[in-house]
Amino acid sequence: MSMPVPSMDTEPAPLRLKPHEDRRLRAGHLWVFSNEVDVARTPLTEFAPGQVVRIEASGGRPLGTGYVNPHSLICARIVSRDPNRTLDRSLLIHRLNVALALRRRLYSEPYYRLVHGEGDGLPGLVVDRYGDVLVVQITTAGMERLREEVLAALRKVLAPSGVLLRNDGPIRALEGLDRYVEVAEGEVPEEAEVVENGVRFAVPLRDGQKTGWYYDQRENRARLASLAAGRSVLDLFSYVGAWGIQAAAAGAERVMCVDTASRALDRVAGNARRNGVGERVAVRLGDAFEVLREMRAAREHYDVVIVDPPAFIKRKRDLKAGLEAYRRLNRMAMQVLEPDGLLVSCSCSFHLGRGELRGLLLHGARHLDRSLQIIGEGSQSADHPVHPAIAETGYLKAEFARVLRAGF
Repeated sequence: MSMPVPSMDTEPAPLRLKPHEDRRLRAGHLWVFSNEVDVARTPLTEFAPGQVVRIEASGGRPLGTGYVNPHSLICARIVSRDPNRTLDRSLLIHRLNVALALRRRLYSEPYYRLVHGEGDGLPGLVVDRYGDVLVVQITTAGMERLREEVLAALRKVLAPSGVLLRNDGPIRALEGLDRYVEVAEGEVPEEAEVVENGVRFAVPLRDGQKTGWYYDQRENRARLASLAAGRSVLDLFSYVGAWGIQAAAAGAERVMCVDTASRALDRVAGNARRNGVGERVAVRLGDAFEVLREMRAAREHYDVVIVDPPAFIKRKRDLKAGLEAYRRLNRMAMQVLEPDGLLVSCSCSFHLGRGELRGLLLHGARHLDRSLQIIGEGSQSADHPVHPAIAETGYLKAEFARVLRAGF
């Protein structure tokens, strides 16, 4: 499955850019697009996927080192601005230690995203930590080529009891990589424990969504907990119950978790019992749109509705259909809110900006003759650091909206 590790003694091959195509990189960006390369001087077809390269401006000035994939639109990624330093085990260990220092500053317990790709200076690598167990996602040919070096660096920095490679995401196809799930180190249990905001969850590692858990919503879920006491809560796209069970643990009177996967809802029930809130947490199997339609027909209402769907807009070509899905979903969620209810609306679609999300909420409220107050906003948790030059690393939006009858 893995690519051979290139010799660390090999001199990086030059990758030359066209005139003026270095401006974005000099401003801090890490990506090189295929149409920016001077293919007359450094033909992309002569590079192997994952090969180490020295990226140069059109005049030959070195911009840094990285790795290349001639088959990808993002054909190269910078990993070091030092033209004499390549991504080897030493640099991996250094970057992992820098990432670990931040997480230890942020969190008292070992449950977090340890590496967030470009945000931590390691493009193509994601590492989530579940105590002594790590779940790793490699999404680029350059990181796949260094797979064994990555594992060795993780052993050195954390000495994990087990490492699971969840290399089954569709994004790997864009890099020409196979998809697989593999235990790479030690022993990995079927379920791991996560402690978040004082609430305990059992999460599936091998067959769960993404790496098993969505650490990026940690702080937004904590904010909801402060607003949930004594309320009825509807958690749409609940997965294993992260939002709903934390609301129940914070004193919500009753919670309904909705998901299309029966196995996920079984875990909701188990996690509710684990936290002593089983009597206040119910589950409902079904598509969120259809469930909302049925709830409206039955005049079923909630004080709080959480809308945290998968990305409806994964690529620009999905924009029109995705916007309509977000618009319809949020409007339907408002229809099952009690007067003076709270809508928590989230989007992990980078191509849907925060202003656009607010515009969709406003449109839905006006369509229903409701008034809207934004009382809070959130983004991804601090263990998902944003690279300030790469907008795509800041993808998550959460809007906390009070929905009132018109003329309140």
